[in-house]
Order: sequence, then structure tokens, then C-alpha cells
Amino acid sequence: MLEFVLMGFSDSPHFQWFLFGLFLLIYVTILVCNSIIIIITKLDPNLQTPMYFFLNNFSFLEICYVTVTIPRMLMDLCTKKGNISLFACAAQMCFILIFGGTECLLLTAMAYDRYVAICLPLNYISVMNHKVCLQLVAAAWISTIPFVIGETYHVFSLSFCGPNRINHFICDFPQVLKLACSDTFLNEIEDYVATVVFIMVPFLLIIVSYGKIISNILKLSSAKGRSKAFSTCSSHLIVVILFYGSASITYLQPKTSQSKGTGKLLSLFYTVFIPTLNPIIYTMRNKDIMMALKKLRTKLLK
Repeated sequence: MLEFVLMGFSDSPHFQWFLFGLFLLIYVTILVCNSIIIIITKLDPNLQTPMYFFLNNFSFLEICYVTVTIPRMLMDLCTKKGNISLFACAAQMCFILIFGGTECLLLTAMAYDRYVAICLPLNYISVMNHKVCLQLVAAAWISTIPFVIGETYHVFSLSFCGPNRINHFICDFPQVLKLACSDTFLNEIEDYVATVVFIMVPFLLIIVSYGKIISNILKLSSAKGRSKAFSTCSSHLIVVILFYGSASITYLQPKTSQSKGTGKLLSLFYTVFIPTLNPIIYTMRNKDIMMALKKLRTKLLK
């Protein structure tokens, strides 16, 4: 077998151009909004803190993440063809898993930053120094690569001798694995191990961090202080719940019990809709970023 066929949204032929316009708008919105966040966190002196350093990297990661999926979806919707070579499919899967795993680890690093800021405020500058921040970001970006490359290689080393149609809009791990003629037991075990290491363990670390954060916030005597602390953490917590919720259901649910429509909807949720919401969540609930945006707008209008 030399290629797969991504079925995409062929079950909705009358909405092809509507979906094309919708996803194009979403893609442009994600690029513009995250680029603005990157620019203002670089330029504004008030945003030169570890929290915004992580947010800067997170915004760049979101741009990379959606660029792996949405342009391909737009091309397939435009041409009404979903043919994709084995190499292109493997590359897309590999990058989706790398960026997804990196997002899990980066969200964990951001939770640790909030934990130190609220629970250890006197040691914040020394603990979260620039070197530590760089190491945490580098670890998030690099640590997933060897495992994902090995996992992708093992999947595409399987024999694909049956149907080549993937009822999906991307080459995601569960859907490709369903088409294999070989025994996939070891691959599914590998998938569960990866899910535990890169999704469940980071999620538990985030839950522990926020347990201690909330406990500390409730001890604050000032209502204003509690409100500010909750405001600082709530944006990150919303993103964590949305991303981890949909990703864990996709990769932990047994492949045989996952319906085609559910799998496609969940993937659409965490690969397209959540990256669209993230810039809105982080900007609308953050006074510092809103002030930086006003300053930037004032400078541009002069």
C-alpha cells in the first residue's frame, strides 16, 4: 500500500465550502492571536517574567500544532480528495504526537511556575530563574521526540493490506492502527504507556500543584489577594481541563469501543477548537496582557 485516503468530512458534502471557510477563519485567527501574544510578551517590559515566557512558548507551540493539521484539512476540502502518501501520513502523525506531548509537558511546567509563585513567593525569583525556565521548556520540547519517532516507526512497520480509507481528517494514531493487518497488541500497549507518561502523569502533577495552590490561596486573609491569585491561575486551569479531557478520552478509550464520529469530534476539539480558545482565555482573563495590547494599539495608531 503506497497511500491512504483521508475521508475527512465527506459525509457532509453540502457543507464542504462552509467548512473550508470556517477552518480558514479559525486558522488565521489562531495565527494572528498567538503571534500577537508572542510579540507583546517579547516587547512589553512588564511581561518579562517566567509566566509570560512560558505563555510565549505555548503560543508558538499552538501555531506549530495547528499548522500540522488545518492546512491539510483545507487542501482536502478544496480539492475534495484526501489522498495522502504513507510518508506524509507518518510525518503528520509524528508531528501531531510530538506537539501534543510537548503541550502536556509545557502545561505542567506552567503549573509548576504558578505553584512556586503562589506557594513559595519569597523564593520565586531564585527558583524560577531564566536558566531553569529554559531547561523546563527545552525538556518539554525535546523529551517527546525519541519516543514518538519510535512509536511512529513501529506503527508504519506494520502490514497494511486491507482498506486504505481513514474515516478522519488527520493521520491520528488510533485511526491508522485500525487499518493494520498485523497484530497491533504491542502497539496498543505502547500507546497506553505513552498516554500514561505524557498525559496522565503530567495531569496528576498539575492536579497536585493546584491542590497546594488552592490550599494556599484559601489561607490568604485579603479577599483582593485571593481574587488576584485565582484570576492568575484560572486561565491555565481552564486550558488544562479542556485539553487533557479530550486528549485522554481519545488515547485511553479502547479503540474497538470508540465510534468513528466520536473519535473525529474529539480530535477536532483538541486539534482545532481548543487552540482557537486558548488565546481568548489567556488574554480576556489577564489584565497585564490587556494593558500591553492597549499600549501596542496606541503605538500603532500614532
